[in-house]
Amino acid sequence: MRLVRWLERVPYALLAIPLRIAVATVFWNSAMTKLANWEAALALFRDEYRLPLLPPELAAYMAVSIELSTPVLLILGLATRPVAFLLLGMTSVIEIFVYPQAWPTHIQWAAMLLVLLCRGAGSGSVDHWLRKRWIG
Repeated sequence: MRLVRWLERVPYALLAIPLRIAVATVFWNSAMTKLANWEAALALFRDEYRLPLLPPELAAYMAVSIELSTPVLLILGLATRPVAFLLLGMTSVIEIFVYPQAWPTHIQWAAMLLVLLCRGAGSGSVDHWLRKRWIG
């Protein structure tokens, strides 16, 4: 029982840091893979991903833009909730339209993103600093 009480006192800010880093790493690595061979990335969007309503080139540029910008914001803890919401949407698109068989991986991403969406970045973040500075 003492161990449970001790674990329950771990500050959320300490738990949020590895969540932010883990999610950031997933999407950053995906961007780096695309940028390492842009022609292959475009071919994937044209031939394999085939997202509805979006031309493959636009989808590829959108994906890599999101995958480059959101990890930086997550590491800083800046706009964490909107970023988590955006990445949940991207994860949903990947799950529904691209790789539905990869749901065990996607549910892990979604779980981490849901925690960040609901609880924010924690006190070790720019979000927290801005909130204290501007809201009081």
